[in-house]
Amino acid sequence: MPLLNSLFSWIMKKRIHQIELFVKYPNEVQEEWLRKLIAAARYTEWGRKYDYASIKNYREFIERVPLQDYESLKPCINRIKQGEQNILWPTEIKWFAKSSGTTNDKSKFIPVSEEALEECHFKGGKDLLSIYCNNHPETKLFNGKILSLGGSHKINSFSNDSFYGDLSAILIQNLPFWIELFRTPGMAIALMDEWEEKIDRMARITMAEDVTNISGVPSWTLVLLRKILAISGKNNLLEVWPNLELFIHGAVNFTPYREQFQKLIPKNDMHYYETYNASEGFFGIQDQSASDEMLLMLDYGIFYEFIEADELTGSHPKTYSLNEVQLNKNYAMVISTNAGLWRYIIGDTVMFTSLKPHRIRITGRTANFINAFGEELVIDNAEKAIAEACRMTGSSVKDYTASPVYFSDSENGAHEWLIEFEKCPLDLEDFAASLDTALKQLNSDYEAKRYHDMALRKPVIRMLEQDTFYKWLKSKNKLGGQHKVPRLANHRNYADEILNFNFK
Repeated sequence: MPLLNSLFSWIMKKRIHQIELFVKYPNEVQEEWLRKLIAAARYTEWGRKYDYASIKNYREFIERVPLQDYESLKPCINRIKQGEQNILWPTEIKWFAKSSGTTNDKSKFIPVSEEALEECHFKGGKDLLSIYCNNHPETKLFNGKILSLGGSHKINSFSNDSFYGDLSAILIQNLPFWIELFRTPGMAIALMDEWEEKIDRMARITMAEDVTNISGVPSWTLVLLRKILAISGKNNLLEVWPNLELFIHGAVNFTPYREQFQKLIPKNDMHYYETYNASEGFFGIQDQSASDEMLLMLDYGIFYEFIEADELTGSHPKTYSLNEVQLNKNYAMVISTNAGLWRYIIGDTVMFTSLKPHRIRITGRTANFINAFGEELVIDNAEKAIAEACRMTGSSVKDYTASPVYFSDSENGAHEWLIEFEKCPLDLEDFAASLDTALKQLNSDYEAKRYHDMALRKPVIRMLEQDTFYKWLKSKNKLGGQHKVPRLANHRNYADEILNFNFK
């Protein structure tokens, strides 16, 4: 295995030169990909509708093709699920990534083409390893096994030739055969539907392996890791896997989970790398070990546009190409992809932290915020404020959600935070005060609304019983890596449901 480790590390590093090229020539690479995408789709039903054959440049593209969301593309996607082809993309599409993004009952089915699998999702996974090997030439990552905590997949009832599942499950199902040499557990267990049985079986099998790398959503990975410690009787993960060196995470902000992982894996040179891999595409990779910024990956068959977040609700929001974006602005991301998503607003917001190269941070969701009183509170504010409140009070948060409390006859509005603590603060009022102070420092709109309690009074903290969120998700059949607690909501649907559930 040491020889294999050296070989794979060398192969991975070869990709670094190509990454350096798109870093040096970002606009040229993006323009080339737009031309390729338009040319590839010119004879599809969509391409004929918008006369792709005559589109010569970006300006003509955006003037002719309207912005899309899932609802506007759903009729086309439904036809593809039923077996029709050459509608949005010229090659056969038979895989669909099931995505909800929240705990809503509605699901989105995002088309995944062969090109998207090979040139985007798989390429992103390989690039993460290339970047890691380049940053850490001493790595022994390939001497052991990769533990991937994925989802499940089912055959789509619309057609015997089309399939759907969590993106992670689709990737596992389509991985090259030789990857199985490095993965644990086997595919049969990795794709199990029944989540609690799956966690138990994964724990019992993987604890006997030499795991060097874990990949998964932080919240669900913690469930697995604690299960392993409970079964093995060990004090920490290094007693189970002494060669563990890397955790690859994504989907939710890692800051609230970092302290818990550091306790489970007490190792100074343990590395944590973030990826931005959504059902719609693989967008970003943390390319610096000391920073959680992510390099925007520009040669994955995706053309990017951006809309200033506060303009998104306008009738004709202006889009900006990569060479027009500015630092420290909140942008909604728009993509055109090699799976036939055209000018698609994915629902995420990002902020550029660097333009040379183009690095981003995820700031939230276009539909995952609180703005009931003009405070414009986004996920990025919430995550940082929670982390600061934990630091100030010596506590740690396992899960949370927040919603507005509206004005009443006797009281002004507020934000109500439902929190399940890993380590409770000694004084809940101190935690609320620290959270409030941090939010004021992070968000001037929030600070203005809090002035003398005129529009917003201080946060209301509700401490939930242990495993409330887990049981709530389970009651909605939403256990698994794809499903997560909605952090912020501009309504009380989640909060009221969880509060009622907690007091049953």
